[in-house]
Amino acid sequence: MTQAMPETIQRRKLYQEVLERLMERIHSGELPPGSQLPSERELMEQYGVGRPAVREALQAMERSGFVEIAHGERARVVDPTADRLIAQIAIGAQHLLRTKPAMLGHLKEARVLLETSTARMAAERATEEQIARLRLSIAQHRASMVNLEEFIERDMAFHREIADISGNPLFPSIVESMFKWAGEFYFTLVRAPGAEELTLAEHQRIVDAIAAHDGDAAAEAMRSHLMRANALYRELGQQ
Repeated sequence: MTQAMPETIQRRKLYQEVLERLMERIHSGELPPGSQLPSERELMEQYGVGRPAVREALQAMERSGFVEIAHGERARVVDPTADRLIAQIAIGAQHLLRTKPAMLGHLKEARVLLETSTARMAAERATEEQIARLRLSIAQHRASMVNLEEFIERDMAFHREIADISGNPLFPSIVESMFKWAGEFYFTLVRAPGAEELTLAEHQRIVDAIAAHDGDAAAEAMRSHLMRANALYRELGQQ
């Protein structure tokens, strides 16, 4: 019987030790959201390390979204929100789509699954005030046809509004992020003649189903909208 070779213990870098200790202080509540971390000099003294280790730890925490670092100020602990969480994921998602364009199809499939569910939930839970906001959103969306950049922004806002009605704070952030992650692949196609009218007509059908509190119809209207829009974008892109 062959004896397994023991795993080599990796030596940790100093900044990783500093990072771990600072994260423990954040998780314990010693450094709550909104509070400032000690200065670089104080951290150097507390942990017995040099400035490079402290700075590298702080930079790693900033990249991960745990702290914000403004020029000339001490690092401040970030208040965790769904938007911040999704924003952190977005960096990796966009890189994945750029390096593996085939993943776009999987993203669209996931978006259809999520947004048909949020449309159904919106139909079940929407108040009259929320329905009125959706109708206003469509009117503003139509008015923005003269400004195509704004048209795209209002398109995204409409889908986020429906997800928001679901009551789950994660869904609006995820829906908006999916829209943005795939954005660079089809934003130019949204500008093609005919795409705007298709979008507005299908949005109206979705809102009508939500206003009628018909979950099945809202889910089907959303599914049809996303599937037909994807097909149209492909068709326009080949012209």
